[in-house]
Amino acid sequence: MSHDYLIDEGMEITLHFTLKLEDDTVVDSTKDKDPATFEFGDGNLPAGFEHPLKGLAAGAHEHFSIPPEQGFGQHNEQNIQILKREDFGDETPEPGLMLSFADKAGTELPGVVKEVDGDRVEVDFNHPLAGRTLTFEVEVISVTPAVTH
Repeated sequence: MSHDYLIDEGMEITLHFTLKLEDDTVVDSTKDKDPATFEFGDGNLPAGFEHPLKGLAAGAHEHFSIPPEQGFGQHNEQNIQILKREDFGDETPEPGLMLSFADKAGTELPGVVKEVDGDRVEVDFNHPLAGRTLTFEVEVISVTPAVTH
């Protein structure tokens, strides 16, 4: 006997998803891999992606437009930092180079080198998808009550 569970708190969801930019460039997708399985509300998905899934059942095919505020935030000029070339040690900073820096709390912060001017290196710590409106396509495979251990 099968129950038609709907996506909500306490449910385990298995789904395929594709994340696209405005121009249909695929950022991430499970289509050619195993589907993603997670518990609704466990923090695996940003809230802006999770919220529109609520109430869907297995078999649903949906796509949602996720504005920056609900996705990865707006691009923030304050997240662009000027570093010195010597901060990079042996690494040669070049535009487009993606690096990870640890902040004072030891949290890894990914940054992308934007510009190199002599000893002055401009690094953008915004999420690469900040400021972008994303299309989130989902195909719900199964919805079951999560088993708590």
